Amino acid sequence: MTRALLSASGVRVAFPGRRGSPPSRAVDGVDLEIGAGEIVALVGESGCGKTTLARTLLGLVRPAAGTISFAGEPLAYTSRALKAYRRRAQLVLQDPSGSLNPRHTVYEAVAEGLRIHGVHRSGAAEREAVAGALARAGLRPPERFFLRYPHELSGGQRQRVVIAGALVLEPELIVADEPVASLDASVRGEILALLLRLRDELGLSALVVTHDLGLAWNIADRVAVMYLGRVVETGPVETVLTAPRHPYTRALLSVLPESGAEPVVLAGEPPDPARIPGGCRFHARCQVLASGAAAGVADRCRTEPLPVLRAGGEERGAACHWAAAGGR
Repeated sequence: MTRALLSASGVRVAFPGRRGSPPSRAVDGVDLEIGAGEIVALVGESGCGKTTLARTLLGLVRPAAGTISFAGEPLAYTSRALKAYRRRAQLVLQDPSGSLNPRHTVYEAVAEGLRIHGVHRSGAAEREAVAGALARAGLRPPERFFLRYPHELSGGQRQRVVIAGALVLEPELIVADEPVASLDASVRGEILALLLRLRDELGLSALVVTHDLGLAWNIADRVAVMYLGRVVETGPVETVLTAPRHPYTRALLSVLPESGAEPVVLAGEPPDPARIPGGCRFHARCQVLASGAAAGVADRCRTEPLPVLRAGGEERGAACHWAAAGGR
């Protein structure tokens, strides 16, 4: 991997509990790096903290602890610094219909970012910037879409408009939260291909937040698997998805049709983030521990917490006592 464009170290985010209950530890000590021109997939089931982590990396949520750096500089939380940062790092949400104002034309939706960030351009220069962003997002000829409204577009076209709205500011990083979850299967591949093309042509970095390991396989250079506020396995996507070490990653992979494995049904629901169990936070649902295959480290799984896993570079790792002991 080249230099780290975005890095997080020891990031923790907690939300106040209700009626005197303990705070909810949504992100509970995460180290993560995204290199220049790299696509990283952040994978996990609903409620694991991946969207909170993504919002924190963008400066939308201030961490209770830890640091976030962009291009080697720690993120500052003044209004001026955050505004400058958000021009360089843009968010793409999963629901394009909710992201677009139904009363704004496509032109207005894409030009809005330029106006918010005070990018003063003449009318002709603004029009050229909007047209260029729409063209890069795959809407050609772009002028044909200028006066259309969101309801006049297909789901895939609306998502391209949202991506164009990010691209018009010429960011270095895009954080895409479930970017194809609301799209038909026929359109999903087109949007994923677009993200790959933007990486190749513009050197754009991306953090793709998803629950779908199949999507990670198709688009990512590296994957970080998240469970209950922590990254539990990370490494190059092909290495992790062909030979997963953590039982949680194995369970997620087992439900993919192409895996050929017997689907693993995890017991119960993820624990309450306000009451994270001791030891390995996955041990109460771990299929390997339940089967007796991890008998040699069972006590450690239930009592010894695991250190924070560094998710960066070409190294791979798994926060698992059984994997560390050579479990297969």
